[in-house]
Amino acid sequence: MHSTQINLEEPIRMASILEPSKPSFFPAMTKIVGTLGPKSRSVEVISECLKSGMSVARFDFSWGDAEYHQETLENLKIAIKTTKKLCAVMLDTVGPELQIVNNSQHPISLEADSFVVLTPYQDQKTTSKLLPINFQGLSKVVQKGDTIFIGQYLFTGSENTSVWMEVAEVKGEEVICIIKNSATLAKSLCTIHVSQVRVDLPTLTDKDKEVLSSWGTRNNVDFISLSYTRGAEDVCRVREYVSSLGNLRQARIFAKIENIEGLNHFDGILKEADGIILCRGHLGVDLPPEKVSMFSFITNVAVT
Repeated sequence: MHSTQINLEEPIRMASILEPSKPSFFPAMTKIVGTLGPKSRSVEVISECLKSGMSVARFDFSWGDAEYHQETLENLKIAIKTTKKLCAVMLDTVGPELQIVNNSQHPISLEADSFVVLTPYQDQKTTSKLLPINFQGLSKVVQKGDTIFIGQYLFTGSENTSVWMEVAEVKGEEVICIIKNSATLAKSLCTIHVSQVRVDLPTLTDKDKEVLSSWGTRNNVDFISLSYTRGAEDVCRVREYVSSLGNLRQARIFAKIENIEGLNHFDGILKEADGIILCRGHLGVDLPPEKVSMFSFITNVAVT
């Protein structure tokens, strides 16, 4: 068996990593995308992931700054050199994701049947009675009786790290909710989901553009995972933007479908994107879980 030398200093285009293997090699039909997070960013752990078959490393910019992800990427490079296993890089954008702005950095305890205020004033102190959010227009798109979910993914009702709330009153720019289940929001990222309500924010935010033009171009990323893709035009706009960034012109764009609006425009998105990712956790808030599974089976695309 001939050894392969990997020169990490040269710009290697990794997009072909997801292409079918050549006939002369063992046909690895399934490719594995692994998210590198707090517990999987060391050289040792990444090396084990590569040995186990990880083909693409995903960097989720919903949390962590560019410096944090750069440290992880440098560890990935060392692991690639050590294991002699190639691995592509995927940059996952934030998109129009609503989030709790937890300035205290402490866990937030919420009690069932009590009230909590969602406020767009992000400089306010985060407490069990007041939750600052990163969206100014929530009060304009919800009304009394609407349900709001705070957490990471699909809500089962048995866990205590996600919470359902019902809108009790809209007062100015603030939304007053009654909490339906006791929970502690302890994770560094707490997303907000209002079922089947369109958030009037661009799919590619200013923060996403800054990350792509700096971190993305500097590291010559291979894939862009476009969060909350809602229509074919979202993919077209992103492709136009990255085409202006020089070495990102060849980056493949994977559209993440995370709500019912994306599902309604699935055919158009499929024509424009290089790949589709169905985010079953977020879709499970918009749709009954069994319908999410059925759609994943019918479309036969990548799921998370």
